[in-house]
Amino acid sequence: MPALDPTSPRPLPDGLVLRPARPSDLEQIGELLTARGEEYDAEDHRLVVEDPAAGWESCAVVVDGDRVVSTATLLDEELQLAVPGRDGEAVRLPAGQVELVATDPAFEGRGLVRELMGWAHALSEGRGHVLQVMIGIPYFYRLFGYSYAIDIPAHRPLSAPPVPEALEGYAVRPATTEDLPEARRLQAAAQRAADLRMPHSPPRWQWLLERHGSTTWVVERTDPGGGAPVVATGRTTPPQDDPVLAELAATDQAAATAMVAHAHQLAAAVEDPSPLVVWDRPGSVTGEVVDRLCGPAPRQAEQYYVRVPDEVRLLDRLRPVLQARLAGASVDLPSEVVLSTFGRHVRMSLVDGELGSPRGGGTMQSPGVDGGAGVAPDQLGALLLGPHGIIGLSERHPDVYPGPHADVMAALFPPVTADLLTYYLP
Repeated sequence: MPALDPTSPRPLPDGLVLRPARPSDLEQIGELLTARGEEYDAEDHRLVVEDPAAGWESCAVVVDGDRVVSTATLLDEELQLAVPGRDGEAVRLPAGQVELVATDPAFEGRGLVRELMGWAHALSEGRGHVLQVMIGIPYFYRLFGYSYAIDIPAHRPLSAPPVPEALEGYAVRPATTEDLPEARRLQAAAQRAADLRMPHSPPRWQWLLERHGSTTWVVERTDPGGGAPVVATGRTTPPQDDPVLAELAATDQAAATAMVAHAHQLAAAVEDPSPLVVWDRPGSVTGEVVDRLCGPAPRQAEQYYVRVPDEVRLLDRLRPVLQARLAGASVDLPSEVVLSTFGRHVRMSLVDGELGSPRGGGTMQSPGVDGGAGVAPDQLGALLLGPHGIIGLSERHPDVYPGPHADVMAALFPPVTADLLTYYLP
């Protein structure tokens, strides 16, 4: 079957056509997104497609004549997985994220989202992405090769609101373009506590300043004493909705507490207020503040979807991380690492402790016979990027097991902590 060309119109059954979106589609796409999603989606879509950094080629539509009946947009992302033992070094994983998906109810059940996901995956591959990550409604995106893999930050209810005096000596205001270098610096410092990070892309920082679906704030010390005046940042949802404070980052606990106090005042100022929820960032300065001010998170599991289109390609990209993990482990090394997803398998030679390039192979139903580990294909993303590692996954899933070299596999595939920043707050 020839590869799908995401840049060309493609006929679908019943006279429908899938094609790249055009400026003349803007109003119809906005109306469809608003009708099927949130009131801010039309604005968000406009910010993306009218920015040359993303552009109209990032969006596709299905049309019935001149009528837009379904749409989706692909955003460029970059995940960064820290290389252990090498301070500040990370493997960069270009990724795609599908957002702003909507279909007219009269055209549901015709496979239009499946067609649009195929378009998005082809476009993502053409852009050099080695995986896709996304937020989505429960279960649905499993139908298109996604599986739950990376933990979403814990949403912890504010149980001990800071007193108003916590804001003394600070001023809180919406961020501007001039604040972005300091906001990026604060976010990068907060994300260093995690193994896997996804920062906001440069264009998305600007979109976040312009959108009305959330507000990015900065906290300034009114008497900086010669230091940088911006000492904290955070992002809130509109207080009349279920208010959330996310992406909290700060130089110290007092500055973080001031941001929480401001968000609490916003949430409490509306008629019939709802409790503020604060996103946790364990291991960071703000994580200690959340522990002090917030109650426990709900026990409901929340995770990002991940799709791995080519395990050989992704494992090759991850080799510096895998190599560093082995170098830091006291284990007896086999002559090769074998990992099977049962329908396919991957081999990596080990010569003098050095991992060779991954080589793909066919069906391997019993990898333990070859000294290998087995992982169901829908658990591969969780194995490589998730919070449980191969041992934790093997305790949860009968079709994940480390095989006869369990200590080596545990060293290669440990639990991974994550901190992902996304356009939408899940």
